[in-house]
Amino acid sequence: MKGFTLGLCTLELHIPQSHSLKEKRQVLRGIKSKIKNRFNVVIAEVGALDRWQYAVLGVTTLSNDQTMVNSVLDQVFTQIAACPEAEIVKHRLEFF
Repeated sequence: MKGFTLGLCTLELHIPQSHSLKEKRQVLRGIKSKIKNRFNVVIAEVGALDRWQYAVLGVTTLSNDQTMVNSVLDQVFTQIAACPEAEIVKHRLEFF
């Protein structure tokens, strides 16, 4: 049986223009929609649910090729970093 690699990217975001949880959710909804439409990944808000200028997103993908997993998560990071509404404060890549 051939192995597989699960990649997890955790991104901590600052959303400076958000003044309410509703505005934060609107920004995150746009980011998540864009990522889901372009990449074969699962993306969800996984932390800081009650803070209106801060969010933690988890992005994961699975493949039998670790290089492919790394490439996809790097592309997702680049796409989110280009988003003008949110700034990446911290990120972490993990492989299992």
